[in-house]
Amino acid sequence: MFGLLAIGFVLSLDNFRSSLVLGGLKPTIVQSVKTSAIFGLWDAVAPLVGLLIGDALGDLIDDDTTNTIVMIGLGVYGLFLVVRALRSPESADPNLKWARWGLPIPLSVDNIAAGAALGVAGYSPWLAPILFGSMTFLMSLAGHQIGRTVAHFINYIPKVNTDLLVGACFAAMAVLMAFGVTLPLSYG
Repeated sequence: MFGLLAIGFVLSLDNFRSSLVLGGLKPTIVQSVKTSAIFGLWDAVAPLVGLLIGDALGDLIDDDTTNTIVMIGLGVYGLFLVVRALRSPESADPNLKWARWGLPIPLSVDNIAAGAALGVAGYSPWLAPILFGSMTFLMSLAGHQIGRTVAHFINYIPKVNTDLLVGACFAAMAVLMAFGVTLPLSYG
């Protein structure tokens, strides 16, 4: 059980890191809970798919493929925020709708591979998905709140557009991943 908790924690770190940055968009508690729940749901379904499909899928998805998908997802969302922030003074993603439906997919790819490995090791297809989804929900919720708190302090700095800053952070994360830089809170 401790091993599954450790794996769940490590797999939730990419969602935590992304949620820290998303907190810069200052989501409400309701938006944060919705977004975290969707992140958690995806991180629960992904290992279940991996557990059920097993070896075939585990061989297809390696660390390079996972990193590429995450890099593209983060970069596209970052550029979306930057362009929206430059074009309009309104919030770039006011309800986190784009974040909720665009980020969980690339952030959950590693959970499919983990599920496949757990399936090969003989783990139950019910325990790991529930554990991983719950862990991701909690880590994402914590990330949103920490990021939101930091963003409120940034508001005291004149002329800083936090939407532009958040978009630039997501784009920078993608660029750093492209150059092979290991990001903070990464397990690779």
